[in-house]
Amino acid sequence: MTDARQGKLVVVGQGYVGLPLAMRAVEVGYDVVGYDLDVDRIKRLADGDSYVEDISDERLGAALATGRYLPTVESEHMSGFDVAVIDVPTPLEEGNPNLAYVEAAAATLAEHLRPGATVVLESTSYPGTTEELVVPILEAGSGLTGGRDFHAGYSPERIDPGNTTWYLENTPKVVSGIDAASLEVVQTFYGRLVEHTVAVSGTREAELTKLLENTFRHVNIALVNELAMFADELGIDVWEAIDAASTKPFGYMGSPRGPAWAGTASPSTRATCRGRCAAVWASPSASWNWRTTSTSTCRTTSSAASCWRSTAWAVRSTGRVCSSSAWPTSATPGTPARRRAP
Repeated sequence: MTDARQGKLVVVGQGYVGLPLAMRAVEVGYDVVGYDLDVDRIKRLADGDSYVEDISDERLGAALATGRYLPTVESEHMSGFDVAVIDVPTPLEEGNPNLAYVEAAAATLAEHLRPGATVVLESTSYPGTTEELVVPILEAGSGLTGGRDFHAGYSPERIDPGNTTWYLENTPKVVSGIDAASLEVVQTFYGRLVEHTVAVSGTREAELTKLLENTFRHVNIALVNELAMFADELGIDVWEAIDAASTKPFGYMGSPRGPAWAGTASPSTRATCRGRCAAVWASPSASWNWRTTSTSTCRTTSSAASCWRSTAWAVRSTGRVCSSSAWPTSATPGTPARRRAP
C-alpha cells in the first residue's frame, strides 16, 4: 500500500463488485468517484453505512475520512478521470441479457472521456461486448478513437461475496486490452490493486474466461444438487460423502452446497452466451432433453431466483454439444437414465 496519489478513478456501479474495488483503490492512493444511480445507496455510503457484506462500515468510514472517496449520483464528478471501471449488472429479460446498464454507463463515461484515459469493463457479458459495444459507444460520444486516443479493456470480476479466504486483493485478476498499449495500462492499473494479474491476448478471451468460470461452477452445483436428491431419497448424508470425496488430492474438486452459493452472476451465464451466439454459432440442441424443475422442487435454495433451468447448445463451429446446465433435476431414484431424446 502506498500513500502516493495514483490518479482519478471512476467506478460505475457501487454494488458487491464496484464497492470493494473503490475501497481498494482509495487505499492505494487513487481519488475515487463511486458513481451509482441509486440515490438511497449513495446516501448510505455517504453516511458511512455499507450495504455490501465484504465491506465493513469501518473500512468505508476510513475511505471517506481520506477525502478521496466520493459516492455520487452526479455524473459531472467524473470529469477528468484517468481510469474508469464499469461494474453494472447485466440482468436477464425474457431469457436474454439486458445490456442497457452497460450501454448507459459507457455513454455517460463518453461525455467525460479525454485522450489518454482508460475504460475497463468488468460486467459479465458475451465475448465481443467490449470491442463491439462499449468501445463504439465511447467513440461516438467522445469523438475519440479507441486504441489511438484512449485505452480500453476487459477484466472479469471474480468477487465471491462472503468469502474471507479469497477476496479482491489476493484473487488473481485476468486482464486484457483492445491492443497492446491498452493491455499494458490495464495490467498496470490492476497491478496496483491486487497481488497477481493474468494477462490474456484479447478482450474476447477475457470475456470467455468469465463465462467458462461460471459454467464450470454451474456444472459442479448441478451435480451436487442432483446427488443431493438421490441421497435424500435413500437416507444418505450427501455432505458427508462430499467431504470424504474432497480428501482425494487429485481428480476431484469440492463443489458448493446448493444453488444459493453460486453468486449473482451465475444464473446469467447461459442466457448471456445465448444472447450473443444464438444467431452466430449456437442453437438449442435436441440431443439433450433434460427436463427442468420449478422453484418448488429446489430443496436447497433460499429464493426462487437461485433456481435455474438446464439448457444446452450445439456449437456449430466445433460440432460439439456444450451444456452450461445449472440445475438439471429431471432424474429421481424412480426415473431410469432415459433422459436424452432419441
